[in-house]
Amino acid sequence: MEQVLMDNLWVIIGTFLVLLMQGGFILLEAGSTRMKNAGHIAGKTIFTVGIGSLVFWAVGWGFIYGEGNGFIGLTDFFFGDSSFSGEGLSPAVDFMFQMMFALIALTIAFGGFAERAKLSAYVIFAVLFSAFIYPVVAHWIWGSGWLADHGKQDFAGSTVVHLTGAMAALAATIILKPRIGKYNKDGSSNDLAGHNQVYTALGVLLLWVGWFGFNGGSTFEVADAFFGFAILNTQLAAAAGAVAAMFVAWALTGKADVPTTLNGALAGLVAITAPAGFVEPWAAVVIGIIGGIIVVYSMKLFDKAKIDDPIFALSVHGTVGVWGTIANGLFAVPAYSVEIGWGLPGLFYGGGFTQLGVQIMGVVASGVYAFVVSFIILKVMDKVMGGLRVTEEEEIVGLDLSEHGSYGYPENIPHPDDRKGA
Repeated sequence: MEQVLMDNLWVIIGTFLVLLMQGGFILLEAGSTRMKNAGHIAGKTIFTVGIGSLVFWAVGWGFIYGEGNGFIGLTDFFFGDSSFSGEGLSPAVDFMFQMMFALIALTIAFGGFAERAKLSAYVIFAVLFSAFIYPVVAHWIWGSGWLADHGKQDFAGSTVVHLTGAMAALAATIILKPRIGKYNKDGSSNDLAGHNQVYTALGVLLLWVGWFGFNGGSTFEVADAFFGFAILNTQLAAAAGAVAAMFVAWALTGKADVPTTLNGALAGLVAITAPAGFVEPWAAVVIGIIGGIIVVYSMKLFDKAKIDDPIFALSVHGTVGVWGTIANGLFAVPAYSVEIGWGLPGLFYGGGFTQLGVQIMGVVASGVYAFVVSFIILKVMDKVMGGLRVTEEEEIVGLDLSEHGSYGYPENIPHPDDRKGA
C-alpha cells in the first residue's frame, strides 16, 4: 500500500509541474511578441486553462478513456469518481494528470492565434478543440483506440499533445493570415521581434523544469525509480537541442541568436517527449541534436512560405513533434518496449521497419485529423463570426487595449490625471 501511495504522490507532483508549464508559456509567448499584447497573452492563457479544464471534466476524459470504439470513447462523462481500490492510481489523480496534457495542447494551438485573433475566437475554439480534436487523437493512442491496437508508441505526447496542438495552430495561422507588417510586397520578411528576451528565457526554463513532470510523471510509478531515467533522457535531449540550434544559427548568421537557442532547447524537449521512456541516453542526445537542427531550418521554411508563426509553435511542436515520434521507430530498445508490452523495438535494435511504420502512420493520421477538423471548425467560425481577426486599427493599437480595455504595462500609458497634475 505504501508503494501505491508513493506512486499517487509522484503523479500528483507531476501534475503540479505540468500545470506550472502554463506560466512558462505565458512568459514565452509574451516575451516573443510585442509589448502591446502582453497582458492579453497572460490573461487569455489563464481563462483558456479554465475553459479547457471544464470541458475536459465534462466530456474530454470520457471521449479519451470511456468505453466506446476505436475512434472515440462514449462513457464516463462529467467525471466524479472518488473511489480508490488501493491499487494503481486513484481515478482522481489519473484524471488530473491527464487534464494537464489536454491544457498544454490547447495552449500550443493558440500559438497560431497570437497578436491578431479576437478574444471570442479563443473562447469558442477552446471549447471545440478540448471536446472534439484533442480527445480523439488521445483516444486513438492512449485510450483504447485503433493506433493503440497497432502498438503506437508515444511516451508522453510528441504526437498526442505537441503535434495535435501544432496542427490546430497551423490551421489558425493560415486562416488568420500574417500580422500587419510581417511581409513586404516583394515577398521579403520583416522581423517583428518580441519585446523581452528575458521573459522568453525564463519561460523556457519553466517549461524545461515542468517537462520533468511531463515525461517523468508519465511513468505513473516510483518503482525502480524509472522516472529518473526518463528525466535523464529529457535533460540530455534538451541540452543537446539548445547547443545544436545555437551552433547552427551561429554558422548561418555569424551570431549566436538567443531566440533560436531557446527554441532549440524546446525542440529537444519536444523531440524526447515520445521516446523518453523507450531509448538509451546516447540516443536521447542524438534525438535532441537532430531536433535542434530541424527547428532552425523549419522556422526558415515556414517564414519563406509566408506562414506567420510568432512563437514558432509550428516548428517547435509540429515539425519536431513528428521527428520525436518517428525516433521511437529507430531507437526504441526491447527492454523498454517489448518487455512492457508497448510496441516493438526500433529499426536500430532489430525491430525492422514495423514500429517505424506504425509511428509514421500515427503521425500522418493524427496530424491530418487535427489539421482538417481544426481548419473546418475555424473556417465556419470565421464565416459565422464575421472574421476571426481583429480590425486593422485594433491590431495596431494592440490587443491589451482593444480586447481588454487595459494595458499590460499601464505605467507606459499616461493617465489623464497625471497630465492634469503636470
